[in-house]
Amino acid sequence: MTVRATLIGFTAILMWALLALFTAASGSMPPFQLSALCFAIGSLPGLVVLLLRPERLALLRQPAKVWIVGIAGLFGYHFLYFTALRNAPAVEAGLIAYLWPLLIVVGSALLPGERLAWHHVVGALAGLAGTVLIVARKGVEFDSAYALGYGAALACAFTWSGYSLITRRFEAVSTDVVTGFCLATSLLSLLCHLALEQTVWPTGAGEWLAVFGLGLLPVGAAFYAWDYGVKNGNIQLLGVASYSAPVLSTLMLVLFGFAEPSLAIGLACLLVTGGAVLASKDIILKRSPRAEPAE
Repeated sequence: MTVRATLIGFTAILMWALLALFTAASGSMPPFQLSALCFAIGSLPGLVVLLLRPERLALLRQPAKVWIVGIAGLFGYHFLYFTALRNAPAVEAGLIAYLWPLLIVVGSALLPGERLAWHHVVGALAGLAGTVLIVARKGVEFDSAYALGYGAALACAFTWSGYSLITRRFEAVSTDVVTGFCLATSLLSLLCHLALEQTVWPTGAGEWLAVFGLGLLPVGAAFYAWDYGVKNGNIQLLGVASYSAPVLSTLMLVLFGFAEPSLAIGLACLLVTGGAVLASKDIILKRSPRAEPAE
């Protein structure tokens, strides 16, 4: 069960690897407008399930704390991330925001029944090093003038790691609630768009397809898969494996002609892969720290 759930969680990381590609192909739509559209599209699979199986609507009756954590996680992360990008250079903001996998690995030590081992931390640090190679391959320079953006990026990292760790404690809560989280995030993003941005619609079928691709996969199905994975899978391994997303994303950009291949990309692949293998040592050697439930 744990291995299967971990693999499902990993599909979220694979889908997030498509985020940069689809975003690059989606045109010049402002971020909150794009977020509102994508999360509305991302809620569609869940709505279809609820329409086909209306008895599952009862699973949406959850305590207020579940809804607060879920909406704060999805909307809060994107609000802070967009704020960071508006107030700091993208490279530095991205690096700070991408501390969240390391925070998940370290923070997992606070979860009941979890044991944080040295190979989890070292694997996460190797993944972080690979991410630095990818994101900062043209150089990085922190400037105090962008303190607001850096602060928002750091809050972004703590928001998503906190959401993921707290979600683990809601193991009994059905993943159906993610549909509600997506709808609420779409609505709040729309309000931010109306208050802060000028509306820009996609031009041409290619840009519209990219928007739908974003909504159905990285900003849709990925959140359902991540919810199931962090609740039932190996959360340390998922945290380390999350560092593969920017590497895979860059490889996709190279494949489709949006970026050039480089030695840094190759080294990043080795670091991230090695870190993930090290973090999965317990699974590989069949000595998982959590006992596998009987099938």
